[in-house]
Amino acid sequence: MKRRYFMTGAAAGLAGAAASSFPKPAISQGLMEWRMVTAWPKGLPGVGSGAQRLADRITALSGGKLRVKLFAAGELVPGLQCFDAVSNGTAELGHDAAYYHLSKSEACAFFCAFPWGLTCSEQNGWIEYGGGQALWDELYAPFNLQGFLAGNTGTQMFGWFRKEINTVDDLKGLKYRAPGNNAKIMTKLGAAVISLPGGEIFPALQSGALDAAEWIGPYNDLSLGFYQVAKYYYSPGFHEPSTAFQLLVNKQKYEALPTELKDVIRIASQAANDDVFAEYTANNGTSLATLVTKHEVQVRSLSRDILMAMGNATNEILIDIMDKGGIVRKVAESYIAYRNSVIPWTRVGEQTFVNARLLPFPFGVKS
Repeated sequence: MKRRYFMTGAAAGLAGAAASSFPKPAISQGLMEWRMVTAWPKGLPGVGSGAQRLADRITALSGGKLRVKLFAAGELVPGLQCFDAVSNGTAELGHDAAYYHLSKSEACAFFCAFPWGLTCSEQNGWIEYGGGQALWDELYAPFNLQGFLAGNTGTQMFGWFRKEINTVDDLKGLKYRAPGNNAKIMTKLGAAVISLPGGEIFPALQSGALDAAEWIGPYNDLSLGFYQVAKYYYSPGFHEPSTAFQLLVNKQKYEALPTELKDVIRIASQAANDDVFAEYTANNGTSLATLVTKHEVQVRSLSRDILMAMGNATNEILIDIMDKGGIVRKVAESYIAYRNSVIPWTRVGEQTFVNARLLPFPFGVKS
């Protein structure tokens, strides 16, 4: 039903585009140009290219009635200030990660990524059919914001390290870049956590201001050149089992739109959510192969002891979050209940299949 509705909306948008080519003053007077600020360096694959396609898609589906101009991080506002910029009307739209804004509310993390939380498909299910969107609307309303899912990286890597990490003690004093609740976890385990936007990570690693950093995964990490200054690449990305990006919309401007343009924004965001995840899925494998074979990156797994320590630290953080009460507790309880309900099916469905696919039978190879 949603796919059919999207195609219908696309057709309507194209029809509107054709109509707008005629010199009708009533149409030309109704044109709007909105600004979209992002947290991403200009031209960055995945998040950056996905944000540009989202801006272009809104323009196209609206038939040019709502034209969106994109500004990369630093062009209009700094990369980590999208939330405030859209809230106060400096820009009408923003594309970033909700967990950049935990200072606004601890609940923001659940609409992006929470350690040991939901995969991409599970996250989509909670937002769209598990009550997540209604809670998101409630959370953002006081900030004059409307949020929509607008992309996902899927499961990320834990990050880049200059030296091997074998024990929990190896984390102590480590200068590590991390956002969100991963920063809290690493702080609990003794790391010196530094928060930096993506475009500043490489020079910090190069200068020694950082010993380690997490960003996204092979597709982006290859393009940013982290392999040049750190050779140990760790998984699993328990801290971000799925990282959803958000389209921030100034709520006052959004509510003033006619219904058809509200639908354009909502449907374009939904398309972006699928589109960005597909881009990462299609490119991570080949990018990882390039990192390993061409650049001699060593892919390592965190030890069980480290993972257990990080899991216990996560639980402590989650209890602290829930103790805050109000909308924060309300969101957390919904997220936890949904996670508990969906894990049994993920285990029986996808997990057993992915495990079975590792069996050493040929696939498309003549025996």
